[in-house]
Amino acid sequence: MPVQPVPLGFVFRSRAKEEKAPSADKAQVTLSKQTRDPQAPKGRPTPKRSAAQSQRRSVAATPTNRKEAAKRQREDRRQALQRQREALASGDERYLPARDKGPVRKFARAWVDSRFNVAEFFLPLAVVILVLSVVRVPQIQNIALLLWLIVIVLIVLDAAVSGLRLRGRLKERFPDQNTRGAVAYALMRSLQMRRLRLPKPQVKRGERP
Repeated sequence: MPVQPVPLGFVFRSRAKEEKAPSADKAQVTLSKQTRDPQAPKGRPTPKRSAAQSQRRSVAATPTNRKEAAKRQREDRRQALQRQREALASGDERYLPARDKGPVRKFARAWVDSRFNVAEFFLPLAVVILVLSVVRVPQIQNIALLLWLIVIVLIVLDAAVSGLRLRGRLKERFPDQNTRGAVAYALMRSLQMRRLRLPKPQVKRGERP
């Protein structure tokens, strides 16, 4: 009988592939038959209702165009300014401007507000002196000029003494904190009338801060 040629691929084919193929098919069948946890669809845990609602709200609140984003920024800025104005009136540290925040600045404000300062009477005295200076009487005009000099000298002396005393109190009260700028901050506050100061005074006159 004639001998039929045997294909070379049949002779030299790899047994490893034949062994791996059935195992791979079995693994796919096993994975497909595994039941998925109903609490974890798609391999993820089901989010809580509160988390899902907050996520939907955040997505809904995200601006979709430039005009809406600018409107949102203006609204946020308006709310921040409103909170800042309320904090200046109430002394709430959370929303105060950066220059007024911190225990050092709070102590400096309280120290100024607890005493009388010559500089806070500068505006009413200036009005009186200006009225006297426009009177066309040489003696009264000389008095007005002398009052100008006296007021300026008193303000400078009071500011120097107050600055030295406050610097010593700050070093004593806050030895490990940065108190740079606190004295100048307090002196600028002392130039304002008490009822016009912001943040509003939180201590009475004569009360030790």
